[in-house]
Amino acid sequence: MAVSSVVKNFRDGTILLEDGTTPTPLSVTVQYEAGDFSISGLNQSNTEATTYLDRGELGSVRKTSRTFPTFSFSASMTSLSDATDKELWDAVNKTGAFASAISTGGSASDVFMLKVTLTVEGTNFGDAADHTLILTNCHLSIDFAEGDPNTFTVNGTVYGTITAT
Repeated sequence: MAVSSVVKNFRDGTILLEDGTTPTPLSVTVQYEAGDFSISGLNQSNTEATTYLDRGELGSVRKTSRTFPTFSFSASMTSLSDATDKELWDAVNKTGAFASAISTGGSASDVFMLKVTLTVEGTNFGDAADHTLILTNCHLSIDFAEGDPNTFTVNGTVYGTITAT
C-alpha cells in the first residue's frame, strides 16, 4: 500500500468499545468525542530495556519486564446509564445495557476488560484502506466533569495485543 498523501486529523477518527460476547459483542461507538485519543508507552516489543554496566561503562542492553501502554480520550456527556441503550459510562463500568457484558479476558476474568478500536478514515482520501489501531484486553476507568459541556475522560491500560493496520 502506498503512503498516503493526506494528513489525518481529529475529524477522521472513531472509537469503538466491544466486550467479549461471541459471536456478536456488545459494543458502543463513542459519540461526541473530542478527537484527542492518545496512547503512550509503545515500543518494539512492549518491554523495558535495562542496561548492564561493566565497571561504569555500558556492557549490554537487554529486554526485561513487559510494559503496558496506556491511552486516554475524552467525550462530551449526553447521558450516564441506561438499561437498554448502550452508553459509554455503562461500557466502562459494566452497568446498564453492559451489565451482562463479558470481559475480553474471558468469562472467568477477575478484571473487566474491553477491546478498543480506533479507526482513522483513509478510503475517503484515496488510501487503499482505513487505518486501525486495535487494543485488546483493556482495563478502563472513566472520569466525569461538569462544564460547558459536561465531559467524560476515559483512561485505559492495554494488557493484550496491539495491532496497527
